[in-house]
Formats: sequence, structure tokens, C-alpha cells
Amino acid sequence: MDPATVIGIVSAFALMGFAILQGGTVDSFLNLPAMAIVLGGTIGASLIYYPMGKVLGIFAIVKKAFVAQQETYAERVGELGRLAEVGRREGLLALRDRVDGITDGFFKRCMQMTLDGTDPAEIAGVMGREIAATGERHRVGADVFSTMGTFAPAMGMIGTLIGLVNMLRALDNPANIGPAMAVALLSTLYGALLANLVFFPLSGKLRYRSWREIMLREMTLEGSLAIAEGDHPSIVEQKLLAFLHPEQDAAPAGRAGRRRRRAAAARRPGRRAS
Repeated sequence: MDPATVIGIVSAFALMGFAILQGGTVDSFLNLPAMAIVLGGTIGASLIYYPMGKVLGIFAIVKKAFVAQQETYAERVGELGRLAEVGRREGLLALRDRVDGITDGFFKRCMQMTLDGTDPAEIAGVMGREIAATGERHRVGADVFSTMGTFAPAMGMIGTLIGLVNMLRALDNPANIGPAMAVALLSTLYGALLANLVFFPLSGKLRYRSWREIMLREMTLEGSLAIAEGDHPSIVEQKLLAFLHPEQDAAPAGRAGRRRRRAAAARRPGRRAS
């Protein structure tokens, strides 16, 4: 579970609930006609914009925003470095048992092609196309939420206009002015809340998840190609460390990481020469 997503949603709605309770009750902010206009209009417009399968598929996609990535970049660098070391010392066939234990499907396919003796250029072509296709699928999923975030405020404005029209028609009956005005105001509120606290944030989180997964796959492919070409383990790790951000590179695994940590320690002020 990704705590950032959960904390963000809970804190945002909790603070708004607190503000509502300071001036009234929650019941005064609940209006079924306004909800029907905003939710129904947003879903309907999305179904017109996208195929039904894409819209219904968001329920399977949204869980990615709440699931944290299990393996870090540094851990993948270390794992590829260890595979390169064993492969160079004992031969690629010695990696068979290790590869069978890999749980990441993309990583496992890259290494299996390497063990099968597939030409590195062919591996790069096949797995590179898979990376591109994965990125495109993720982009469409994020775009659905982004599109719904665009429609929701517009549906809120439509609800506002409907409420105002009903209010003007009920000027001769003061008892009907209040409900019509509630629809007008709450429709705009619902549209703004859905867009800015649900749809756009989920779209951004999914884009980040996609970027992170694509980077991890590109790193995995680069390391697999280096192993297939028989590069020295330290060279493999040096190639992969280029994918890491400075904060992620603080404690990389493997021999290259140990050398970098020793070099950084030697540069610290106040360290005596031995």
C-alpha cells in the first residue's frame, strides 16, 4: 500500500469535512440531483469519448495508484550485478536456477532470452517494443482519468445552470427556490471536488507509476544486454547506475556501490589519511 495516496485522500476529505462541520451539517452538503448530474454526466461523456472497455477498465487500473513499487532501482542494479558476476565467472548456463526464481515477468523474459543465446540486438528489439506497448497502455489509462477530470467541472456548471433555471421558474413559490439553489451551488462543488481531489490526482499518480515502471524496465533491459554481451560486472553496474537519481544512488548495491561509498567516505572533511 502506498501511504502517500491514502494519506492525501484521507487528509483532504477530512479537512473539508472539518470545515463543513464548523458552519453547518454534512446533510446540507448532500444533494442527490446534483450528484446525479455531475456523476452521470461525467461517466456518460467519458463513454462517448472512449470505448466502454476503457472506461470500465479504470476500476482495475486505479488500484495501481494505491500499490507501492516493491523493488527499488538500487535493488535491481544489485541483482543484475550479481547475475553478471556469476555469469562471467561460471558461464551463462549457471544462471538458469537464479533466473527461474525471478518473479518479475519482464526481467525473467529478458534473462531467458539471454540464456537462450538470442542475439542482443534481437533482445533489444523485442523487449523494447514491449516497453513501448506497456507505456502506451498506461498512458491511455491515465488519460481516461484526466479526461474525466476535465468533464466533471463542466458537468458541475451544467448542473448550476439547471438549478438556476429551476430557481427562476420558482420565483412565485419561495418554497422551491431553496432546493433549486442547492442544486445550482452543489453541482459546481461536486464537479470541482471530483476533478481536483480524485480524477486529476489519480491521473498524475498513474503517470508517475508508469514512468517509474518504464525506467525500471529500461534499466533491466540495459543490464540484460550487458550480461548477454559478456561485460564485466563492474561495467554492468556502472551502466545501470546512470539510471539512478542522486537520492536513490546513496547506497547502491554491489561492488560498484561499495567502491563509491568508500570514495565518498574518503572525501569527507576531517578524515585522516591512513
